[in-house]
Amino acid sequence: MKTLRETKIGQTVKVKKLHGEGAVKRRIMDMGITKGVEIYVRKVAPLGDPVELTVRGYELSLRKADAEMVEVE
Repeated sequence: MKTLRETKIGQTVKVKKLHGEGAVKRRIMDMGITKGVEIYVRKVAPLGDPVELTVRGYELSLRKADAEMVEVE
């Protein structure tokens, strides 16, 4: 299983599944990260947190803890 957290800078991946539950999962989905959507990893902050992504044409920053809940392929 590969997660969004492990994705390298410059890669584009497709969301396979969202893990986690309740409010956290809902918040990730509200950001537009849903099954089947493509995510481009733009950059990672100097200390590794957060990760900057491009999702559905807009830029988004996501904490590593949240990125770990997004299974990608």
